[in-house]
Amino acid sequence: MSRPDGPSPNRSSGARAAVPLAAPVFAFGVSFGALAESAGFNPFLAVAMSATTFAGSAQFAAASILTAGGGAAAALIAGILLNARYIPIGISLAPAIAGPVWKRFLYAQLAVDESWAVSHIGDGRYDKDLLFGAGLTLYLSWLIGTALGVVAGGVLGDPERLGLDAAFPALFLVLLAPRLGDREARWTVLGGGLVALALVPLAPAGVPILTAVIPPLLIARFTWRRA
Repeated sequence: MSRPDGPSPNRSSGARAAVPLAAPVFAFGVSFGALAESAGFNPFLAVAMSATTFAGSAQFAAASILTAGGGAAAALIAGILLNARYIPIGISLAPAIAGPVWKRFLYAQLAVDESWAVSHIGDGRYDKDLLFGAGLTLYLSWLIGTALGVVAGGVLGDPERLGLDAAFPALFLVLLAPRLGDREARWTVLGGGLVALALVPLAPAGVPILTAVIPPLLIARFTWRRA
């Protein structure tokens, strides 16, 4: 993949920061590849899905629904709901990414939860080179993991048996832990987590994640007004 700009030390910094996150992303990719293989996905299409979508939770939801006998429409809606969180993520990154459409499209493809967190430099600002370095590292980990899962899916069997299903929540805990230093952050996590846990058994896939955004927004609004 060609670089849109000249070399930047921040890209190397972003890549290094993403290395600890690459292992669970790789494991999650293997898990998705194994699930896709067991669901009867064409191996090439499974890898192509990871290459073009690069959204683990949405891909898992779609594959799980299709495996369980659900229709393509249900799989599509679940993927859209789960990926709706990228709307506010994209808005927050927009000021940092300038240039032609193809360049912004490239950066958008590398903008996932982990690279977004790595690229944050404080005060609601983001660094596009940190985003690029972290995103490319994670993208390659996800793609290679998916390919390995597809090839070795028959040998691996059920991903849950190996504990690979725990990779994704563990990854988010790694991202979350350093940000719990102040009281507002702890209340935000508690509020969002309780809402998501309450809705997971009741609501369709994706809805708990979207609804869990409400407590953080209310807390942020209260904090800004108080400031």
